[in-house]
Amino acid sequence: MRILIAEDEDDMLDVLEAYLTLSGYETVTAKNGAEALARAREGGLDAAVMDIMMPVMDGVEALKRMREEGMDVPVLLLTAKAEVRDRVAGLDAGADDYLTKPFAMEELLARLRSLIRRGTPGTPDTVRLEEMTLDIRQGILKCVNSIALVGRETELLALLMRSTDREISEKEILSRIWRDFAGADGETLKLYVRYINGKLSSVGARFRVERRPGGMRLCREAEK
Repeated sequence: MRILIAEDEDDMLDVLEAYLTLSGYETVTAKNGAEALARAREGGLDAAVMDIMMPVMDGVEALKRMREEGMDVPVLLLTAKAEVRDRVAGLDAGADDYLTKPFAMEELLARLRSLIRRGTPGTPDTVRLEEMTLDIRQGILKCVNSIALVGRETELLALLMRSTDREISEKEILSRIWRDFAGADGETLKLYVRYINGKLSSVGARFRVERRPGGMRLCREAEK
């Protein structure tokens, strides 16, 4: 799971990053609202923890822009203000939950887990990339013809199809797709990539999973 942490206080940012990392999450950070919006635009987030009071652009404005641009990532707002109007402003901007400082890290983690669970049912059942379609519920890949995917092939291909704008590290893939299987490693991933590339070829898709310096990425064959 990949979490954005947006917080302008260095000490708090360090604590949040360390705690979430130790809890098994991959984190990306931002120190103001403009940076948070830029990180969100990169995609690949499962949730965001954002402070309201930040320089350059505050958390509420950053959240408004995220929602205006169609980003539905679950967002937990942090605020030192307890007034009702501040909580209402955050919720009206599209926040899924809020937490008032000071707070217990255990509560933050519990709320984060709840938001991620809540967001899962809304995930589309179908992913499309140009001429290729993946039915996640049935595990069917379609292009010129169709083929069934098994096991975690569907989850892995869906992740790659949704993230064609960036390389995804092996660490992120393993934590998101094999989160409940500690024995998975780079060799496991290499094997699944071979299976997926074989099935992409069999349905006539012009995409292949490529290994790059920054990780893995689904590319058109012409991009090799």
